[in-house]
Amino acid sequence: MSQILSLILTCPKGLEGLLGTEAEQLGACKTAETVGAVRVDASLEVMYRLCLWSRLANRVLLPVAEFSGDSSEQLYDGLRAVDWPEFMGPGASLLVDFAGRSREIRNSHFGALRCKDAIVDSFVELGLERPNIAKTQPDLRVHVRLRKGRVVVALDLSGESLHRRGYRQSGALAPLKENLAAALLLRADWPGIASRGGGLLDPMCGSGTLLIEAAMMAMDIAPGLQRSYWGFSAWRGHSEPLWRQLCEQAKEKQRLAEGREWPQIWGYDGNGKIVSQAQDNIRRAGLARVLKVARRELAELEPPSEGTLPGLLICNPPYGERLGEEAELLHLYRALGQSLAEHFMGWDAAVFTGNPDLGKRMGIRSCRQYQLFNGTIPSKLLLFKVREQDVIHERAAPAMEAAAVTLSGGAEMFANRLRKNLKRMEKWRRREGIHCFRVYDADMPEYAVAVDCYEGAVHVSEYAAPASVNDDDARRRLAEVMQACSVVFGVSPSAIALKERRRQRGKTQYERQAPTGKTLEVREGQATLLVNLYDYLDTGLFLDHRPVRMDIAARARGKRFLNVFCYTAAATVQAGLGGARHSTSVDMSHTYLKWARQNLSLNGLSEARHRTEQGDARRWLADCEEQFDLILLDPPTFSNSKRMDDVLDTQRDHSTLIEQAMRCLSDDGLLIFSTNKRGFILDEALSQRFAVEDRCGWSLDEDFKRRSKPIHYCWYIRHR
Repeated sequence: MSQILSLILTCPKGLEGLLGTEAEQLGACKTAETVGAVRVDASLEVMYRLCLWSRLANRVLLPVAEFSGDSSEQLYDGLRAVDWPEFMGPGASLLVDFAGRSREIRNSHFGALRCKDAIVDSFVELGLERPNIAKTQPDLRVHVRLRKGRVVVALDLSGESLHRRGYRQSGALAPLKENLAAALLLRADWPGIASRGGGLLDPMCGSGTLLIEAAMMAMDIAPGLQRSYWGFSAWRGHSEPLWRQLCEQAKEKQRLAEGREWPQIWGYDGNGKIVSQAQDNIRRAGLARVLKVARRELAELEPPSEGTLPGLLICNPPYGERLGEEAELLHLYRALGQSLAEHFMGWDAAVFTGNPDLGKRMGIRSCRQYQLFNGTIPSKLLLFKVREQDVIHERAAPAMEAAAVTLSGGAEMFANRLRKNLKRMEKWRRREGIHCFRVYDADMPEYAVAVDCYEGAVHVSEYAAPASVNDDDARRRLAEVMQACSVVFGVSPSAIALKERRRQRGKTQYERQAPTGKTLEVREGQATLLVNLYDYLDTGLFLDHRPVRMDIAARARGKRFLNVFCYTAAATVQAGLGGARHSTSVDMSHTYLKWARQNLSLNGLSEARHRTEQGDARRWLADCEEQFDLILLDPPTFSNSKRMDDVLDTQRDHSTLIEQAMRCLSDDGLLIFSTNKRGFILDEALSQRFAVEDRCGWSLDEDFKRRSKPIHYCWYIRHR
């Protein structure tokens, strides 16, 4: 056929401009652009090229009729008037795809049925064999659209959506469609980066769609080569010799491309099962030589090899609609931004998200944004040039000017003790890289408080005053503590987090302030952890357990780690960053488990390898059939949660807890048992069954060694 075909190319909303440019590059003449579609004029050869080479289109439609009408009869008559034997042979299979509605046509099934009747009747009345109805892969697929009283009838020459390339048989969670992936790569200038020798890295690659599309784009491989079904195959205007010629040219181009060297393309994902799916898809695409995929956490993100030229880091991270709550994902985006700033200076980056507010928390200014749609979800592609001037550094709080403050005698005495303790611990803190520590712990009986520093923030906890101290004296001394802390640490008294105890009839407890939801990021070793200095009795990080957490980090590589009574999972974070194979963290509290997931996300540790489980830890241990190489068992002193069957008393129940945990411990594994219960005594019978090592003294760091009574007890337990 030498005539020019007027075609409609459909695409995801937001890609019309890119598709129009692509169509012109393939030889078509663009005539109009509407939402989700581009109209072009093309020869038969160019139509084939559009089907074979378009990376962006959904469908290639050939309109055969357009008429007014919104009733059932008008629809039937309009379809009946088309010379259908011109387009399909007798006895061919047929599928009608109808969209739209009117006052009379209220559902797509009825509309499709009337269209089918009209097409079938046109054959019957001519004495020709009637078409068969096929639900999948028909000889001819007819698209009918009814909108505002106008009907457009078109043949679908693509047959199925062109985004179905044929290489993907399985999709990871929330897969990205291939043509949308191609659009993201074009907007991020991947062809230009690849031409300059830059590579590509997707740190959350899922089933590998972005990787495969990037490779095919860089190598100029026709995306439709692996498709076996086309809508034009039984169309009477089809030229099989011309189509075969174009396919052979594309195959020869691919063979030549496969013999050349190309920029390396890498993909990582924290889920081993999904990595296997990606590898299967890559093999089906025939790109295993160019694409490399590995299981790796976001926490391990860095350029794949030294000397790698700056390239493109691109990803489609979760954004609340897909994998988790926004509060937890915020920290994942922060971790991604920190990795970019630390390891990818000079690279380009592209982040596709359905929640642009999360993208803003990455700490890098985007240089450009594109509004797109992922299915029905409004989304944005954020583009970054990772340069030092675009990294957003948090502003340090302005230092307080030294004020002429006159301290009372008691406040001056307390301030001197703080200064003495700070000086004593200065070398230790500097040598060990300690950022959160206890400065004072009821050193002087008359000042019964604990003073902790969290990256410069000050937290004061009041202990219960002896009965001999009246409330007025307790309040005066607490005021002296706050005044002294303000002077020594150079912060406003209002900026100091204070947990007060007040005697109340029937109970003595901390007065809880109105929840602020304010968290602070602090460092411990290689981890970044969240603390809340105001809303809870504890801050989310037990400072006295620091040595144990650091030891877990040192021991964790390749281990299966279990954290029972995990609290905010600070120890799990250390295990994950230390290279644990996988971990499980168990706690009764939904609040603390949510906090735990935020800590994991903040450090780039995925739930695929580091899962959290809510439930009674005792019951969980009793039912557990897994084996672990490293277990932390740190039960609370006492718990009577309504979600538990009975009361937990660590002194009474610790032997059973340890025995249950040891049942889950591998033969050469290590159980770390710790408790903060005052006056705790370990059951001597345990030493007869297991190898028990007292680590109480070792587990107390410099800021907790000088207490008259240990703040906690700790044992390392192994199988004999």
